[in-house]
Amino acid sequence: MSKEDILNKLADAVLRGKMADAKAGAQEALDNGVPALEAINEGLVKGMGIVGDNYAAHKMFLPQVLMSAHTMYAGLDILLPAIPKADAAAMKKAIVAVVEGDVHDIGKNIVKAVTSNYGYRIVDLGKDVATEEVLSAIEKYNADAVGLSALMTTTIDNMTDTVGAIKAKYPALPVMVGGAVVTAGYADSVGAIYSKDARHNVKILENLFPNR
Repeated sequence: MSKEDILNKLADAVLRGKMADAKAGAQEALDNGVPALEAINEGLVKGMGIVGDNYAAHKMFLPQVLMSAHTMYAGLDILLPAIPKADAAAMKKAIVAVVEGDVHDIGKNIVKAVTSNYGYRIVDLGKDVATEEVLSAIEKYNADAVGLSALMTTTIDNMTDTVGAIKAKYPALPVMVGGAVVTAGYADSVGAIYSKDARHNVKILENLFPNR
């Protein structure tokens, strides 16, 4: 199988949400000497880009987008460990989490899927995440940015606490906040960056790291 065939197989697996094909294609890429980063960017990411375009054009729906995202991550599980350390270290890393007390993670998952499409390494801490867990992840992964989500008014205070703790320990670290109950005014009041949706989130990161 040629390199082009392998890359097309990876892109098609993501587009169709076929996790087994993504895993097989990722392993075929490594077995055939395709650089892991190329397989990610020209295979998995390319497929996710098509998914994003189809979603924006209302040709695909959210469950399909999320399945494609899971498929991309299945391939990434195989390819990321094979990236040379120098290349992996150069990838900007962003942590995403839904704040403590909040279990609504659809928005966070969309942000994760779309942002990964643009070549960022996303560390997903999940939902109902305590402040200390976020702080620990920042140190563990040497994060370049953090994204926090809250969808309930009852958890906005927890977001405030988490942002405050991050700023106290890592004052220069960009913190993006979003979700149904989050506004630009609120973000300004806590020293964070307002992210209204996934595409806006990418624009923020591109402005923060123009030379990545």
